[in-house]
Amino acid sequence: MTLPSLVDRIDALLPQTQCTQCGYEGCRPYAQAIAHENEAINRCPPGGQQGVQALARLLARPEQQLDPSCGEHLPLTVALIDESHCIGCTLCIQACPVDAIVGANKLMHTVLASQCTGCGLCLPPCPVDCIEMRPAGHEWTPAHAEQAREHHQARQRRLQAQHPESSSLAARTLANKASLSSAALLNEDAKQKIIADALARARARRASATP
Repeated sequence: MTLPSLVDRIDALLPQTQCTQCGYEGCRPYAQAIAHENEAINRCPPGGQQGVQALARLLARPEQQLDPSCGEHLPLTVALIDESHCIGCTLCIQACPVDAIVGANKLMHTVLASQCTGCGLCLPPCPVDCIEMRPAGHEWTPAHAEQAREHHQARQRRLQAQHPESSSLAARTLANKASLSSAALLNEDAKQKIIADALARARARRASATP
């Protein structure tokens, strides 16, 4: 039986929220940086001080206080979409690292709370601010972490199959996004025009559906 590598053992101690607060594209890249580049072990807010302690024990390093520049350890939250304001742009779907949001273009989206890691990565791309984070009402457990790892890996495999060229996860994700994404990132005027157009289409659809 193959023994787990150091990266595997470090990764097993990380919460698998894939939030990128550590400065890396996910938990696995952070684990690789710790193992191979002597990266600091205190850059994971979701893991909290207990996570730092576990990494310190594994690596025989001094325990450090959680790096405040990466964020603070907070109670677990999950995303909630206000479906009455969702314009179906799909940007949150493509931002979610664990496929916890379902929906289709120009149709309302919904968060699968049982799969949401609380990473908050769906908030910035939403052009109409219809997503909020709410208390999850439970603690993040190793079982949740394992489920999140599986979902993230499945998503990674899908993205790699769609975009096998050598590129970062961020670049592949951007390539999946609708024109709304790239235009909205260019300048504020373009963003506001696209949002206005999307809202106009949403209002028209709702008006036509009203008896």
